[in-house]
Amino acid sequence: MKFRSKTMAGLLFVAGLGAALLLAAFTNKKKPSVETEVCAAPEKACIFKTFLGLETYDTALAIHNRSLVESSLNKGLAWIAQAQAQNGGWGAGSHHRQDVRDPHAVQTDPATTALVAMALLRNGNTLVKGNYSSNLSKALEYLLQTVENTPEQARFITQLTNTQPQSKLGRNIDAILTSQFFTNLLHYLKEDNAQKQRIQKALNKCIAKIQQSQDSDGSWKDGGWAPVLQSALANNALETAKEAGAKVDDRALNQSRTYLKSNYDTKTNAAVTGKAAGVMLYSVSGSARGAARDAQLAEETIAKAKKEGKLDKDAKVTRENLEKAGMSKTEAEVVVTGYGIRNAAAKRAQDDDVLRGFGNNGGEEFVSFLMTGESLIISGDNSWKSWFEKTTGRLMQIQLNDGSWQGHHCITSPVFCTATCLLILSIDKNIDFLVKMK
Repeated sequence: MKFRSKTMAGLLFVAGLGAALLLAAFTNKKKPSVETEVCAAPEKACIFKTFLGLETYDTALAIHNRSLVESSLNKGLAWIAQAQAQNGGWGAGSHHRQDVRDPHAVQTDPATTALVAMALLRNGNTLVKGNYSSNLSKALEYLLQTVENTPEQARFITQLTNTQPQSKLGRNIDAILTSQFFTNLLHYLKEDNAQKQRIQKALNKCIAKIQQSQDSDGSWKDGGWAPVLQSALANNALETAKEAGAKVDDRALNQSRTYLKSNYDTKTNAAVTGKAAGVMLYSVSGSARGAARDAQLAEETIAKAKKEGKLDKDAKVTRENLEKAGMSKTEAEVVVTGYGIRNAAAKRAQDDDVLRGFGNNGGEEFVSFLMTGESLIISGDNSWKSWFEKTTGRLMQIQLNDGSWQGHHCITSPVFCTATCLLILSIDKNIDFLVKMK
């Protein structure tokens, strides 16, 4: 009887707490400010709010006040700089110990280090200037040594296993994100010197390992919990590396794009989620990113044809118009299909039910948001501005008081999540580069 009484008391307490929270949600109309942390309480409070559906966002906060975005970025950059390890790297920690949130209590890994380095680079830091240039230089050396010390015959660039990024985004995510960082950095290194050649050599080594792990259907093997995300990120890596002059197999890249586009059906306006852990957000964002190049090519081709007088000024993107503009029938069919998929997938990716992802935010959600935004910018879709407003408004309101972000499931690492959120919040600083790199 005593046990039953205690159990009943506990249930009544939880029920009462839930009712009180629900009542507060409906009666308190005041929106939380960006400066006051929504999830200032311990992590469990944030998760509890999300499960009850009480997490609300003021999506008008971000774009109308750029100073708030910069304040959020500055807090995040300061936190992540302090999280760097002595060896120059950062770590997300083990899949088996997702509860470990201290960035100095986990091993460093290439994927997380590359992600942080890209965030530093996007926010005005180079190897010679910027508040965090020394952090970036140390990260570069860490990644170069990691790749250089990897045997040519090895499948992966690290012997670490079961890291959070690997378990959720795929076993080869280290080479994928590292190659993307190298590609981005090469854009800023104008002088052809020993350092640049060293980076190019390491980039080619990463690309070779990425291509070796491609599956027969164009996706990537050992894809982790949500394989479509590794495939989308691998596609990004090949695209940007090709633009940077790396040794990319065109056949592998075309197969990758075809696979990603096949995950979306424009007739039903739905995505195949079998390799996306059943989460629509992951699949839709991957499809949108995979078809971004086709959409960009379609728009540029039609615009050029109009300028040359081959098409009327009101001409739309159609197979017939692309042929009139000079494309072969086969190429026009491929491009117009990708254009339709990118438009439909990108629009779907901004719907509230898709943005909810798994139900609360993990590192995978943040990666998906990033890919959606980049696909919109690359393909010249001006709706990226509304996407930016909605997404940054959400992110600023779940930033912790110390300046970091963390996941509530899967990739919980505050380092990984913070780096991805910094990339999203600063995406408007990288528009010219994204368009150029496709």
